[in-house]
Amino acid sequence: MHNKTDEFSPLTLAFVGDGVYDLLVREYLVRQANRPVGELNKVKVAMVNCRSQAQFAAKLMPHLTEKETAVYKRGRNAAPKSTAKNGTVAEYHSATGLECLFGYLHLNGEQARVEELFGLIVGLVFGNDKDMVKYL
Repeated sequence: MHNKTDEFSPLTLAFVGDGVYDLLVREYLVRQANRPVGELNKVKVAMVNCRSQAQFAAKLMPHLTEKETAVYKRGRNAAPKSTAKNGTVAEYHSATGLECLFGYLHLNGEQARVEELFGLIVGLVFGNDKDMVKYL
């Protein structure tokens, strides 16, 4: 199945996906507890950095469809202009792949799938408890 988003560059998809993923993290954390913004930001940064995103991407791989895996790999294999600041080049590429996937799904209106994959990530970070307060 071919659609318009297949024509976007993987870095364009990652640009959108970065914002989508960041908003999902922020919204999740705010809904969990009314905490000072500085504390919320500490947890957010831990979930949004390239090292964490690379780990999440690796854990999500078995749950991705064939198409989603292809989109992830397009993003991972893209040649970004910037370099990794807080991780290895491989982690940065993997994080770009994850962002590409989130951007692709979002632009295709697949919000339920975005939320399902994000739910898997939350489960990886917080386990069955999903209460972020103890992580602050």
